[in-house]
Amino acid sequence: MIDHSLVVLNSLSGKKEPFRSIKPGYVGMYVCGPTVYSNVHLGNCRTFISFDLIYRYLNHLGYKVRYVRNITDAGHLENDEDTGEDRIAKKARIEKIEPMEVVQYFTVDFHQILKKFNNLPPGIEPTATGHIIEQIELIKKILKEGLAYQVNGSVYFDVLKFNETYQYGKLSGRKIEELIHNTRKLDGQSDKKNPQDFALWKKAEPQHIMRWPSPWGDGFPGWHLECTAMSTKYLGESFDIHGGGMDLKFPHHECEIAQAEAINKKPPVKYWLHANMLTLNGKKMAKSTGNNILPMDIFTGKNDKFSKPYSPQVVRFFMLQAHYTSVLDISQDALDASEKGYQRLMEAVNKLAKHQSGELKGEFDTDKWLKNCYAAMDDDFNSPLLIAHLFEAVKFINLIIHEDHPINYNQWKILNKMLPVFIHEVLGIGVEKESSSLAKEKLKQTVGLLIDLRNKARINKDFETSDQIRNQLKEYGIHLKDGKEGTNFTFD
Repeated sequence: MIDHSLVVLNSLSGKKEPFRSIKPGYVGMYVCGPTVYSNVHLGNCRTFISFDLIYRYLNHLGYKVRYVRNITDAGHLENDEDTGEDRIAKKARIEKIEPMEVVQYFTVDFHQILKKFNNLPPGIEPTATGHIIEQIELIKKILKEGLAYQVNGSVYFDVLKFNETYQYGKLSGRKIEELIHNTRKLDGQSDKKNPQDFALWKKAEPQHIMRWPSPWGDGFPGWHLECTAMSTKYLGESFDIHGGGMDLKFPHHECEIAQAEAINKKPPVKYWLHANMLTLNGKKMAKSTGNNILPMDIFTGKNDKFSKPYSPQVVRFFMLQAHYTSVLDISQDALDASEKGYQRLMEAVNKLAKHQSGELKGEFDTDKWLKNCYAAMDDDFNSPLLIAHLFEAVKFINLIIHEDHPINYNQWKILNKMLPVFIHEVLGIGVEKESSSLAKEKLKQTVGLLIDLRNKARINKDFETSDQIRNQLKEYGIHLKDGKEGTNFTFD
């Protein structure tokens, strides 16, 4: 029996802490989902893959996990300072369609991409527009506590007033004095008392498409409020894990804490977990600079960053080779290495399943190996260390098979059972279909080799061998075509 002493890096304390769920055997986990006004960003995919890993491992340990991940389908302004245009409304205006058409299109796209990455769906996926009533009720409570104020149909959270009793900035390590010092003065056109204050409800101007009635007039909720409303509704006033990208620490998650503490007078979350960013070829990804790529661009190979397509499972495998809290750089070399590693892993699992067990015991301690695998995941979900241990097993399997040795039954039983568990159940790495890019590439290389052998036979006037290669390939549905620029081939 393996003793699991799971520790997690809590962003609130900045330290690794033993994981103890509030209710034994149960875990409440909330992860900030996408704002559905465009195709899901590859960096966001990394965040969702990271929390899919965490979700999978908690399930594997036997916890009953309620995983909530929201869809932001309204109220997300372009600017964290509560200015600009709602991103979904802006997209709808440009495309001359209804905002909910934008939402529907990109929500479907989001689900399809995560399905390709083999992500498990959350237990609950609430939307901001589906919880307007809950958000209005929370605003009423914050106003009643004297920690918000109403101006011209908008409602703002009073950060300085809140900070008299609580601590604003404790998650991101920001002190209120520094925030005041580093913030520009208001220009006189703002309704805010202080620059640090944030919107709970924004008045809708006449041209604003997405709007709802409220006690303060027609408007829409602030971005930060929706997560507080949905997390507390489905997970309670205090829950175990809140996750998201590192970029959401401030101001989004900081504001969530402030809202929840203003209402319930206690911390809303026990463990805050944050996934780090993904860079492309050593630089930050951004549409403005052109250093950007979408998941489907990688899967199809239709991009100017990489010379060939890579399958979703290879990309997932690549992402899990770095700890979720580390910055990860995606490049062609990295994906090529991951493609080879993924193939080695899959081949070893298949070979082991078919290999005969016997009395010979190789120099491999499977009990120790199993403990090491679990120790890696128990140490803040250390997937790269787990993968390193998996390749230790792969090395042993290949040695046994290549030397045609039997493997001790107990070793075979543990490896044959647990390798697929760690690969498929815990890491969530799926099996690619035969039509994967790697399979096509290998077939292309193999046919190319046979064409070279045929060309040499023709040069040596060995027409019997040349015809044999051509005819045999034709039987397999591969047709050779000789031309001035060499020999090409097509498939049936």
